[in-house]
Amino acid sequence: MIEIQNVTKIYKLNRKQMEEQKTKSSTKVAVRNVSLTAKEGEIFGILGPNGAGKTTLLRCVATLLNPTEGTITVNGHDTVKDGEAVRRSMAFLTNEVKLDTHFSPKYQFRFFGRLYGLSDAVIEERRKELFEYFGITEFEDKRIEELSTGMKQKTSIAVSLVHDPDIVIFDEPTNGLDIITARAVTDYLRLLRDRGKLVIVSTHIMPEAQKLCDRMAMIINGSCVFQGTLEEALAQNQTEDLEDAFFEIYRRVEVSE
Repeated sequence: MIEIQNVTKIYKLNRKQMEEQKTKSSTKVAVRNVSLTAKEGEIFGILGPNGAGKTTLLRCVATLLNPTEGTITVNGHDTVKDGEAVRRSMAFLTNEVKLDTHFSPKYQFRFFGRLYGLSDAVIEERRKELFEYFGITEFEDKRIEELSTGMKQKTSIAVSLVHDPDIVIFDEPTNGLDIITARAVTDYLRLLRDRGKLVIVSTHIMPEAQKLCDRMAMIINGSCVFQGTLEEALAQNQTEDLEDAFFEIYRRVEVSE
């Protein structure tokens, strides 16, 4: 379970960043007083446009950033006070995670498995399962730089799951993937959920979220403006489509500001 309580993240901007963002303020509030709860056995979506604060929030959950205010607990462990325990129970994958291009998928899977303290037998068992599922086995001895974009992404996913974590967080998991690779990824996320894992995905692609997520939170301008099920989002906004519901919420937020 992940519990986020009144989390705010404020960045300090240097002069160049202030000029780029055309602001006179030396600070930027990326996440503003967000509270939400995500539980095992569900796919929880963090939805919103680019720049809404989704990635910043997830980086705080993954211990890559400390919140300026508020607290985050992951399976009872505080992300600031007990970051190592949090990281051992979690996989966090973003498009910014790049594997070393000079090594093979098999080598890197074993390398990261040993970093987690897994035995060679467990690593081999996990490798066979994940590589077969994602179709990596045929390419496991090729260098990463020789693989297609889709195969690189699937290899990154497999490596991130080497330790069979209880919580899986993917930031824009299908961004830039072809339709076949994207389906393989979303199908595996459903499989993880069915095994009792907590899966969190961030996305700005509403049709994907509508098919994939059991519950969701919508983040706009750093604030959580909705949290609930798909059915609740549609009912509250009197729509039959999540994208339409999102735009109804977005319009109300923009008008209120």
